[in-house]
Amino acid sequence: MRKSHPIRRVVLAGAATVSGIVLLLSLKPASDPGSAQAAGVGAPPAASAQGGAQAAGSGTVTGEAAQTQYGAVQVRLTVSNGKITRAEAVQAPKGGQSDQITANAVPKLNQAVVAAQGADIDAVSGATYTSAGYKESLQSAIDKAKAAGGSSQGSDSQGSGSQGSGTEGSGSQGSGAAQAKTVTGSVAQTQYGAVQVRITVSGGKITQAETVQAPKGGQSDRITANAVPKLNQAAVTAGSADIDAVSGATYTSAGYKESLQSALDQAGG
Repeated sequence: MRKSHPIRRVVLAGAATVSGIVLLLSLKPASDPGSAQAAGVGAPPAASAQGGAQAAGSGTVTGEAAQTQYGAVQVRLTVSNGKITRAEAVQAPKGGQSDQITANAVPKLNQAVVAAQGADIDAVSGATYTSAGYKESLQSAIDKAKAAGGSSQGSDSQGSGSQGSGTEGSGSQGSGAAQAKTVTGSVAQTQYGAVQVRITVSGGKITQAETVQAPKGGQSDRITANAVPKLNQAAVTAGSADIDAVSGATYTSAGYKESLQSALDQAGG
């Protein structure tokens, strides 16, 4: 039989003691919050991530103005926690029969947006052009809200209380970088009557053009009804008075361009 060496017994005893201490430490519960999270026990990280996502998607955003045959339409949305809580039209067609159509259609469209939570809404009967322009501007507002992640919509500084139609609500279109203004050109006299143009300019661009005077009576009514919407649209598209005359409305077109140029001159080019 071999006799164990004393030093060897001491080494083995020390190793056994260390092993016992390690075992006891491994059984001790991890009461420290940091160690609990490191072990995958704690849930605070998930909770904080949810809070961050919930806070996104709040504020106000305004879509681009959509030009229609009867005037511009522009929609502003209020978003809270990713949901549309309010929709309003800061521009809509006005004047003559458009006032009645706008008064009937816009509230219905605003309500439909909040209900649908998107641009997938039906056109209002009798307001086809206004509805189409509304949906176009609405989609633009939704795209802006998505692109910005809802975190910077508060920078939209449009004043409240401008709901409804008309160019007065356009005084602070866009991000507020450039104030919009409305100017009316001088009256241009033609062989068949006076023509006068009013434009809204924002950021150096014509965002809306409308005729406040045009030849009327007899055959002029038909010519004006055909020519004026085309001239208004052409002015916005061209951004200047360099537009073509409407066929069959030579005098009206010439007067329109003259008054339009006068309005541009007043607006600063």
